[in-house]
Amino acid sequence: MRKRFIHILWALLGAGILFCILGFVAVWNGLIGYMPEIEDLQNPINRFATQVYSSDGKVLGTWNLNKENRIVIPYDKMSPHLVEALVATEDERFYEHSGIDFRALGRAIVKRGLMGQANAGGGSTITQQLAKQLYSETASSTVQRFFQKPIEWVIAVKLERYYTKQEIIALYLNYFDFLHNAVGIKTAANTYFNKEPKDLTVCEPPSLDSVRTPRSSTPCVIPIAAGNEETWCCSRW
Repeated sequence: MRKRFIHILWALLGAGILFCILGFVAVWNGLIGYMPEIEDLQNPINRFATQVYSSDGKVLGTWNLNKENRIVIPYDKMSPHLVEALVATEDERFYEHSGIDFRALGRAIVKRGLMGQANAGGGSTITQQLAKQLYSETASSTVQRFFQKPIEWVIAVKLERYYTKQEIIALYLNYFDFLHNAVGIKTAANTYFNKEPKDLTVCEPPSLDSVRTPRSSTPCVIPIAAGNEETWCCSRW
């Protein structure tokens, strides 16, 4: 009886693994859910802002039909402190995985899903978050969000195939909405600190993180409260 029970458990485990593999293949090939075309994956950001310059080369303003004043900049125009803060707070094994961090995912399933610990941290990688920003609509229910997750995993793996880690970081920071009409890291750095992204100091990127994942306030409203984010972030470096 005991041996039969063990065989049943192994059969269930094998069936579960097979089901996951078949589901992954189906999502990969667009048989389940939405899967962007290769061209879309290779050119994911297409909402840029038009910049108006004065005769002496100064930016007078920006305009965009979608009201997103995003100005895309390359990775080498970003401060190393900015990149370090992002990786430290969002995806500490970013340079080790290929789109999915199975350790973080397992921790999230056990601690948040089974044990109900809301502060246990999420399982999404930076690449998965980018996939969500680019291709997932705002979920209207928990069930819809549940079905969006596997699609984002597949898109994240595909993004890792087409882009380097530096390019993924650049895409993420260029796309993100930092609130107060500051879409993208260049506009955010200009709006909150009146400087270019490459000039951000070690203490300023964590303040921007408080806008990306607002735990307290935005740096333009209550800088002292955002300082709590700086301490938390620096402790993880």
